[in-house]
Amino acid sequence: MPAAKQRKIAVMGYRSVGKSSLSIQFIEGQFVDSYDPTIENTFTKTVRVNSQEYEVKLLDTAGLDEYSIFPSQYSIDVHGYVLVYSINSIKSFNVVKSIYDKLIDITGKLHVPVVLVGNKTDLHLERQVSSSEGKKLAEEWNAIFLETSAKENLAVSDVFHLLLVEIEKANGNADDKSNCSVC
Repeated sequence: MPAAKQRKIAVMGYRSVGKSSLSIQFIEGQFVDSYDPTIENTFTKTVRVNSQEYEVKLLDTAGLDEYSIFPSQYSIDVHGYVLVYSINSIKSFNVVKSIYDKLIDITGKLHVPVVLVGNKTDLHLERQVSSSEGKKLAEEWNAIFLETSAKENLAVSDVFHLLLVEIEKANGNADDKSNCSVC
């Protein structure tokens, strides 16, 4: 059995979009209802994707806005990014575009493994950003797009598994089997 590959993933987005909720739901399998603004947290979890074990180090970042300087520590040794907006906040959708532009700028790469996440689908009655808008933006970035609900644990693990597949593709280790299984 090959050793677990270490992968560092940064979860980024505007404040209150559910970055910590997604991270904790993925790592611990629970939804935390209380909200304390995150300074920065790191979580670790071992997962199996396409018969490869990964030790995922998840960097849950502080909320950014369009005027934030992109923190350079989020570009060093980070293999992929989960860029999160809330479907009930057009502001968070616009901020995620700014974060992406800064990410591309600071890494100097044309393509970075990214999953664009529209979170809080459980608040569909308050939706301000359509699925098609999210999908269109992800296509422009050549990124994966998913809508999730951290509260209902909807598609949360898919976000991280699909990103791991994207990271492997970016590293030249493409595997045509994109089926995922969680350990």
